[in-house]
Amino acid sequence: MHEIFVSIKMAFHNLRSNIGKTILSLLGIVIGVTSVILVLSLGAGVKGFVIGQVEAFGTDIVQVEVKVPKTSKTSSQNASGQVGGTQITTLKVEDAEAIAKLSNIDSWYAGVFSQQIVSFQGKNKQSLIMGFTAGVTEVDKKAEIESGTMFSDEDDKSLKQLAVLGYDVKQYFFGEEDAIGKNIKIKGQTYRVVGTLKKRGSAGFFNFDNTLYIPLRTLQKKIMGVEHVQFAIFKMKDVNKLDLTIQEMTETMRVQHKIENIDDEDFAVNSIAEAKDMLGKVFSTLNILLLALTSISLIVGGVGIMNIMYVAVTERTFEIGLRKAVGARNSNILKQFLFESIFITILGGIIGVLIGFLISQIATIVVARMGYAIKFTVMQDAVLIGFGFSAAVGIIFGYYPALKASKMSPMEALRKE
Repeated sequence: MHEIFVSIKMAFHNLRSNIGKTILSLLGIVIGVTSVILVLSLGAGVKGFVIGQVEAFGTDIVQVEVKVPKTSKTSSQNASGQVGGTQITTLKVEDAEAIAKLSNIDSWYAGVFSQQIVSFQGKNKQSLIMGFTAGVTEVDKKAEIESGTMFSDEDDKSLKQLAVLGYDVKQYFFGEEDAIGKNIKIKGQTYRVVGTLKKRGSAGFFNFDNTLYIPLRTLQKKIMGVEHVQFAIFKMKDVNKLDLTIQEMTETMRVQHKIENIDDEDFAVNSIAEAKDMLGKVFSTLNILLLALTSISLIVGGVGIMNIMYVAVTERTFEIGLRKAVGARNSNILKQFLFESIFITILGGIIGVLIGFLISQIATIVVARMGYAIKFTVMQDAVLIGFGFSAAVGIIFGYYPALKASKMSPMEALRKE
């Protein structure tokens, strides 16, 4: 025990007496540990935010949307096909009505959307026009009416020209004035405002407040000139029957579209739970990849420590020979130099964790001021991984120079001086 204490004391003394080299050795480790902390902290924060946005729609939600036939619903071929202009027009309101008859479906709505210029008394604003069936507020609890009312199912079937304004749209055209009963123009047609929505904010890059809700069939027939819908969303009565409900919905859609071969499916049934699990796996994979990349900086820092330790061994050859001449064993020399590299990495780890924590807190404040409720927290796992990496680097890259120093012949060491 006394030998270890002496080795530690001498290691500290040598680090203090060569402060410039110590700082240079620390720099690489500090950068590496800070990078590890930030990657895990920022990754966890963004993951929590995105999954939170998905969960906000409710874990009891299942969506039916269009899909390119002969592709997987999660495949790049399906996504690129639709982005590239492949039009799937087979999903209809009648499909949603058929699914709504299933025993575990509580409420539902179908929708289609279009970008249009909205105008009122000479003021124009480009907004997203959402055409929905009347059940939207029953399923989407975040779509809350602030004043007025939502259009009815009868309004939808009668192709009434009614509009419910998102918060930003209402503020832009009417400010603090009452918008109910006023007439706005969409594509040159007059629409009467029957309701306004409470402020909701954004989900990712989508701003709910810059939208207008109008009856689905009105948007289909009078603005877009289409018969299809782009999606239909259903709220379940019992979440525990999710798998059975998805199976029943899939079978219903196959019957509706007369599909016998699974590869010919032009629809996809997705649940919020599935989306949450998929996002969790994606973020976990990204974190691993980013962690592997940031670990390179730790390895570079370790190489720097090894080089500096080699220089230290060369510069202190006489000291090593003198210690051996007065009775120091190989193990004493090995411990001294090894402790030096370990202390450097531990100190670098502490500084790296503190800097990572500070930057995470600053990032949380900056992002909050931008309007995003993302919290970047330094988790215990991140600290353990950061310290684990730095300790491993100190032992691995410090061992060989220490071993070389311990095997020096005292006669040769003294002769070199």
